[in-house]
Amino acid sequence: MAEKENLRRIADMGTLKAIAHPLRMKLYRALYVARTATASQLADQVDEAPSLVSYHLRKLAEHGLIEEAEPRSEDGRERWWQPASEGVSIHDEDFRDAPEKRAAHLAATRLFHEQRSDMYRRYLDERPTWAPEWNTAAPDNESLLRLTATELSELGAELIALIKKYDEKGRADEAAGATEGRENVALHVYGFPFRP
Repeated sequence: MAEKENLRRIADMGTLKAIAHPLRMKLYRALYVARTATASQLADQVDEAPSLVSYHLRKLAEHGLIEEAEPRSEDGRERWWQPASEGVSIHDEDFRDAPEKRAAHLAATRLFHEQRSDMYRRYLDERPTWAPEWNTAAPDNESLLRLTATELSELGAELIALIKKYDEKGRADEAAGATEGRENVALHVYGFPFRP
């Protein structure tokens, strides 16, 4: 397999629509966390039939979002999948030039935010089952700043760089065998202008 792209920038309607399907986004997220998986493994996670999951995985693959991975078992009938890049990015400026593109981008963004909110609500519901150190470590804050658009863009880039640093460290430590106490962590950061 070729070297993975750092981040796959989605700039066309076909790929945006492919990933902006509710089940496909869940599958992409689950595959990103697992790094490699079969349709059956992912079907268990999303509580759907393996045949339906296989169909949606093929749609993601058609758009280069995921790719076949090296088999992890002797069963030659199993098809293994992995993300084709280290993540995806979707930028507003790629979808501004036509009303239907703006509408598709808005619908996709709303879906992603709804799914992120669902993830956080699930954590809140399950909070009593997590060890106290996880509940203490989980940040929940709001900052109301006075910035220019340029400053907000710079802040976003710095936050992404910091997140990438911790992700790379965590993956390297895990690859070296330091898995004790390690969990999947979702970090959602939003920055947007508002008027009181």
